[in-house]
Amino acid sequence: MGSEVSHRFFQAEDFSRFRERLDTETALLKTLFDEQGFSPRGDVAGFEMEAWLVNDAGQPVCENDRFLENLASPLVVPELAKFNIELNGSPCALTGRVFSRLHDELYSTWKKCCRTARDMGCHMITIGTLPTATEGLFVADNMSTMVRYQSLNDRVMALRDGQKLEINIDGDDPLYLLHDDVMLEAAATSFQIHLQCRPERASREFNASILSAAPLVAAGANAPYLFGRTLWDESRIPLFEQSVHVGERNKPRVTFGSGYIRESLFEIFAENRDEHLILIPMVQDAPPSRFSHLRFQNGTMWRWVRPLIGFDFDGQVHLRIEQRVPSAGPTIKDSIANAAFYFGMVRGLTGLEEAPEQHIPFADARENFYTAARYGLGAQVCWRRNGRREEIAIARLIRDELLPLARDGLAQLDIPAAEIEEYLGIIEARADNLQNGAAWQRRWMQRNGGSMAELVTAYRELQDTNQPVHTWPI
Repeated sequence: MGSEVSHRFFQAEDFSRFRERLDTETALLKTLFDEQGFSPRGDVAGFEMEAWLVNDAGQPVCENDRFLENLASPLVVPELAKFNIELNGSPCALTGRVFSRLHDELYSTWKKCCRTARDMGCHMITIGTLPTATEGLFVADNMSTMVRYQSLNDRVMALRDGQKLEINIDGDDPLYLLHDDVMLEAAATSFQIHLQCRPERASREFNASILSAAPLVAAGANAPYLFGRTLWDESRIPLFEQSVHVGERNKPRVTFGSGYIRESLFEIFAENRDEHLILIPMVQDAPPSRFSHLRFQNGTMWRWVRPLIGFDFDGQVHLRIEQRVPSAGPTIKDSIANAAFYFGMVRGLTGLEEAPEQHIPFADARENFYTAARYGLGAQVCWRRNGRREEIAIARLIRDELLPLARDGLAQLDIPAAEIEEYLGIIEARADNLQNGAAWQRRWMQRNGGSMAELVTAYRELQDTNQPVHTWPI
């Protein structure tokens, strides 16, 4: 869905032509799986980070076109709303001082963005949901100018027969509202982590990514406030699921998925073709070997853990996993620590002699995810410990079991001990003092009172130090 489309509206024949190409490409992909025709390269990291443009009062600034023109960086692109942008990183081998390399590139890009924003009289902020944002900002006039977003909105609302989107999130101060378009998706900003897989490990790594979703969302929760309401620690999870809901008659586009992988990632691409409507039938003039239509269809379904098809520098087709659960922010350092935790858990879990997905039901993994999104580091989850199913505080699970597993996993990748401790130590410190971004925001409001604008100012000033959130004073 990252690709631009040439026109906004489509005819019935466009859907037929798109379907034909999707069927052809899905069959070709099946052949690649059957013949083990994917790139053997793996253990490659990447990311995308979404951010906001805001003014001195913490209100969104709808200037991403001018901002991007002034910045002129191929690593920074528009997002759905005119006040959002996306920062990208270069693929990086998961070995050596990989996290320092990822951090330094992202921090360099971030500082350039901050300077460009400052020259325009505004600021950058990266956060899961912006506490100062108001519903009135999320209107069609503030949608980015790219045609794909307009077409997406048209299609979602058409599938809903014109019925308004319903947002219903419980919490300390529940939120219920009806909205005219998909723009509320722009209120949820994330840090998306990419892992290129070796084909023989792809299924186990995908299932490990499913299992890692709950501890990852708990450790990195950073979205407790939305439209002045106190909601989940990671409110962007229910918000995003509801903001592009395509109606009760159709399968949802944002989900935790339907189960573990049994044999290969092809199961999900087959499900994309067989069980989901075509959202935008953008027919492209490309050979089947480019998988343009299959990738576009996959890109219009936002599973929290999503498989991707890509290409190596030499044209070989590769498999990637996109882990979509972490919030944006609070700092660049925190974001890279989240990535280190994810990569370490995946390698650690896949290295176990017995696959943990054989003992932890998918229903538990899914329930753990939503519980962790709601309660953050205060969540209680179900895990298999000492040969039996137990309920455990997720902070204790992270500290006592998952961090040692992640350390071992990263060590297997020949990442230096000092590098591992620098970044996983951040996760350990959060688990110790129970302070992630969401907890800091709640504690700041409880201690200081005041307005959401004052909270955002304090947050932005601390974010600018790039000191991890567990160190932030209240």
